[in-house]
Amino acid sequence: MQLSQKLSAVLRVPGVYSLFQRMFRGGDHWSRYLKEYVQPAEGEKILDIGCGPAEVLDYLPSVQYTGFDISPEYIEAAKKKLGNRGRFWCADIGLANLEHERGTFDLALATGVLHHLDDARAADLFALARLALRPGGRLITLDGCYMSGQSRVARWLLERDRGKFVRSQPQYEHLATSAFLKVESYVRCDFFRAPYTVLVMRCRN
Repeated sequence: MQLSQKLSAVLRVPGVYSLFQRMFRGGDHWSRYLKEYVQPAEGEKILDIGCGPAEVLDYLPSVQYTGFDISPEYIEAAKKKLGNRGRFWCADIGLANLEHERGTFDLALATGVLHHLDDARAADLFALARLALRPGGRLITLDGCYMSGQSRVARWLLERDRGKFVRSQPQYEHLATSAFLKVESYVRCDFFRAPYTVLVMRCRN
């Protein structure tokens, strides 16, 4: 088994995943991401697409939180630790559980999700977010990104990411504009402890 496959298998364990994220990203990555780009407000209704173990909840103000992920292990860990602070569903991309809440969310998050999805499923994610958000609501995404001139270490890490659909900035933006009229994107090379290039997108209609 290749190293990347072994790492992928190990990271399915919620505790190992959380530890790896803290080591790789640094202790303040959530605070920086939220303060600079997400800017959550108390009382907002938030949909977290691909929420993992929902660690972001430890850094959010008092909000109405709904998270879903395809990993039953991550969702079980989130319920065990944070079950009184939000709703957690094990589900793939879709609005089946949220049909009666269409157009009511203030904020949607997709943190480290798009680079795990092919173009068709990524388009489904953007469509889901658009339907879920109220007028004026926003979607924030963050993913590893290829760019010209990036360090060899960053590219090496991206090529070995668990996600097999790491894209360039224009490719991510093209997907986002399939559902959103206004897309702001920001390339960051200083977000994590390790040399790594990410793209943050803020999407609105």
